[in-house]
Formats: sequence, C-alpha cells, structure tokens
Amino acid sequence: MAVPQSKEQLLAAMDKTWLALAKKLARVPESYAFKPRMEGHSSGTQMSAANLVSYLIGWGEQVLLWHKQEAAGEEIDFPARGFKWNELGKLAQKFYADYADIDSWPALCTRLEHGHRQLITLIESYSDDALYHQPWYGKWTRGRMIQFNCVSPYANASTRLNALLKTLPAEA
Repeated sequence: MAVPQSKEQLLAAMDKTWLALAKKLARVPESYAFKPRMEGHSSGTQMSAANLVSYLIGWGEQVLLWHKQEAAGEEIDFPARGFKWNELGKLAQKFYADYADIDSWPALCTRLEHGHRQLITLIESYSDDALYHQPWYGKWTRGRMIQFNCVSPYANASTRLNALLKTLPAEA
C-alpha cells in the first residue's frame, strides 16, 4: 500500500487496513487469543493475539493522547511519557500490561474498535492542510505520524495474525 499523502488517502488506508485486521481478529478463537504463539515486539519474546490487540489499543490511545496534550497546550510526550523512540519494545510491554486485566477476547476487540473509531473522528477533525502540508513532529506531518502509529501497526498485525491463523487446528 502506498504511503498516504492526503486526508482522503489516510482515511482510505485506515479503512482498508482496519477491515482486513477486523476480519482476521474475528477468526481468532477466544480459546487461543491469550496463548503466546507469536513473536513479540521485543527480541526473544512471545506474545498472544491479546497482547497484539493490546499493543494496537495502546498505540491508538497514545496518538489520541498526543492530540489531547497539544489541545491543552502541554508538551507532547513522544513517543510516550518515560519512553524514547529506541525503547519501543519496552513500550510494547507496557501496552500489553496496560490491558492485561481485559480477559475477554470480544471485550478486547471491542475496545480496539472503539479506539479505531476515535482515530477516524480525530483524522476527520483536521483539514488536509493540517494533516499533510506542515510539519508537526520534527520533519513529520501529523498525517504521517498517524500513519506510522496506526495504519502501519494494523498492517503489521494483520500479517502476524495471518501466520497465527495458519497454525490453528482446523476445528478451532
């Protein structure tokens, strides 16, 4: 998929990657959702589909938090308070832990869907100019930062889920 260069393209990419992801999430049986069967976000770790969804929820909420911080006139914590860009594996572990108390696969997926809808609302609230024609974080535009931290993780998660789904027994 080409990197979005406009609001319209970003919304289309969000929609396309979300639909593909949602179809795969729906195929994961709850009995397998919490078993670590995939390579984790940190080298040498394993994660479950639930961890993967927690990671996606975490990034979505982080993107929303950046915008809340900006709207409140606060300094934005990139990538997250207490983390540097070279510590994303540790941040992934934090996201897993943040949502570990949600022990229902449908509830976890619903939380992700709710966050996705909030991200769409966020994108829709900005003009194409505000998303793509001015730097927002260093050299990166607002739209590109949303794409890096939402669209790309959705696509990566779909790939990981494809591999997981191939390992499930036929009756699962």
